[in-house]
Amino acid sequence: MKKSAAVLICCVLCAWAAKAHAQVVPSATRSPVSLSAGGIGSIFQPDYDGIGVAEQSSTPLFGLGAYVDLRVRHWIQFEAEGRWLRFNQFENIYEDNYLVGPKVPIHETRRFRPYAKALIGYGKMNFQYNYAYGHFTDIALGGGVDMPIGHRLSLRAADFEYQIWPDWINGSVKPYGASVGVAYRIF
Repeated sequence: MKKSAAVLICCVLCAWAAKAHAQVVPSATRSPVSLSAGGIGSIFQPDYDGIGVAEQSSTPLFGLGAYVDLRVRHWIQFEAEGRWLRFNQFENIYEDNYLVGPKVPIHETRRFRPYAKALIGYGKMNFQYNYAYGHFTDIALGGGVDMPIGHRLSLRAADFEYQIWPDWINGSVKPYGASVGVAYRIF
């Protein structure tokens, strides 16, 4: 009888301990807020080939840039970017972009983080032979894929943008291009 009671009490205590373990509250949780900063290399079709008329350029522009991603929650993210398209100029024509806006994740996995973005800011264009330059409203629609490559590093495997400069001199220009880069998660 004593052995049966001891076995029964032992079984009840083990069952109770297992049940109690399932009710433990985690001691710490990770904040959903994160901030990443990175650099990019870009190639763009500037949609301007000189003489004051918007037309496809015979020479693409190459450049470097920087971007910052702020993730407040899964569906609340923002991106800011600056891009300086200064290489491979045709007649000293170049473009700079300074943009900020929302970034929306699309079905993320452990290896791929596709996204869409809508940015607004301004673009600066230097005209042929340095005769003039101007600042214009710049609206950019795009998307891409980020790939984590470590605990804090991620590869911007592809980033595409289609820009609209609606208040350009004789109507609008529509530059478009692609970028790749690397980012470091600060926190």
